[in-house]
Amino acid sequence: MSYVNKEQIERAKRLDLLTYLQMYEPSELIRCSRNVFTTRTHDSLKISNGKWYWWSRGIGGRSALDYLIKVRGMPFPDAVLQMEGVHPGNMLTVSQSCQQRTSTARLELPEPYENSHRVMAYLSKRGIHRSVIDYCLETGRLYESRRYHNAVFVGFDQEGTPRYAAIRGTTSTRYMGEAVGSDKRYSFSIPASKNSTELHLFESAIDLLSYCTLEHLAGRDWRQAHKLSLAGIYRPRTNGEDSTPPSALTHYLKCFPQVNRLVLHLDNDEPGRLAAATIQRLLSPTLLISDEPPKFGKDVNNELMEFRRRRGEPSR
Repeated sequence: MSYVNKEQIERAKRLDLLTYLQMYEPSELIRCSRNVFTTRTHDSLKISNGKWYWWSRGIGGRSALDYLIKVRGMPFPDAVLQMEGVHPGNMLTVSQSCQQRTSTARLELPEPYENSHRVMAYLSKRGIHRSVIDYCLETGRLYESRRYHNAVFVGFDQEGTPRYAAIRGTTSTRYMGEAVGSDKRYSFSIPASKNSTELHLFESAIDLLSYCTLEHLAGRDWRQAHKLSLAGIYRPRTNGEDSTPPSALTHYLKCFPQVNRLVLHLDNDEPGRLAAATIQRLLSPTLLISDEPPKFGKDVNNELMEFRRRRGEPSR
């Protein structure tokens, strides 16, 4: 178990959730009104007047520490350590416009660890094939962070410059976030090895890698088509305004104009089905779109694990 001292605990307790997210996870914040925010992951969680409340679960609190423990499910010591990089002395420099900060901030990738053994073990337990993991490590799309040993999934622009990073905890804390300055237009992807006209779309990097593994296990070339993750669920607008396709998808199609077929592998839940239907409605006039949700479970990783179980195979 991690150890934290009294000074670390006191610093953590003083930090409110809005300031924490603005400084540490700005892309997670969505402004609802002048003084009210919600989060991209939980749209029923509202933040205002120094407090937060998760209406769908009836859970609330004041500090970011409360949020990490009650919402993220992190153990108390890990939650305190998670905030050690956020210094109260920097609070006054935080921009009040989260979207502006996100679009102009420079990408700050977590410092890499000397190896990626924990990340490899974590992904192996999730059923990802070693050849898929090795490809991502060798191309710089994946590495292990030094501080928390998180899995870092990197997205690049066409010049090969990192522009986005999704961060996934490799322990039971189930931490998920993005590196400061991440640009969602450059979300984690694996381009086709040849000039493919087909793009497969996923909600997360792990779902993307799970599909690559399923292709490998079926004896098919998993690099034959483009693959793109959306870094989380795409949420169409519900306030009467016209929705727009996810920025990562729009940008990828601009970079690869030869793509004329889109295959959706979004989750088997209400948000996933709504997102799939909206994307079909918006892009079907210009693309041939197939909706292929997971055959088993909620997401593609669930499908992979069930596939391995039925074949009596270990996940590794």
